[in-house]
Amino acid sequence: MSSLTHFDDQGQAHMVDVSAKPATLRVAVAQGCIRMAPDTLRTIMQGSIGKGDVLGIARIAAIQGAKRTADLIPLCHPLPLSKVAVELECQEDLPGVVCRVTAQTVGPTGVEMEALTAVQVGLLTIYDMCKAMDRGMTITDVALLEKRGGRSGHWQRDGNGPQA
Repeated sequence: MSSLTHFDDQGQAHMVDVSAKPATLRVAVAQGCIRMAPDTLRTIMQGSIGKGDVLGIARIAAIQGAKRTADLIPLCHPLPLSKVAVELECQEDLPGVVCRVTAQTVGPTGVEMEALTAVQVGLLTIYDMCKAMDRGMTITDVALLEKRGGRSGHWQRDGNGPQA
C-alpha cells in the first residue's frame, strides 16, 4: 500500500496537488445494496409507495450525489463528470435493491469517490422513501468494484465484487 497522500510532511491534512498530472480518461464502478423486508421490495416493484417512483428518484439522487461529492468529502477535488450511469436492480433473493454506479471524467484524478458517494446517496434515498414501511432496512456491501485510468492503471476487485 502506498503512503497516505492527504497528509503533508508535517502530518497535516491537505488537498493533494494534482496540477502536474495529465488529464486522462478515468472510470470507476462501485456497488452496494439495501436489504429490506420482502413486502417492502414487492411494494417498490409494484410502484405503490405513496411517495412516488422509488427507483427513479433514487437514480436521480445517485447522480446528484456524484456531482456533489467534493462538497461532502473534505479533501476531494471537484471534478467535471462526463458520465454517471446508475443501475438499480431489485433482487427478491436478498431481498433488496442493488445499486451499481459508473462514474467517468477526463481529468488529473480519479472518480472512485464520486462512484462510491453516488451508491450511498442512491441507497439512502431508497431508505428515506420506504422508511415508513420498513425501518429495519440495511445498507451493506458498498465497495469499489473497478477503476481505470491514471498512473496506477486498471484495478478490479477479485471475485466480481461484494456479495449482494
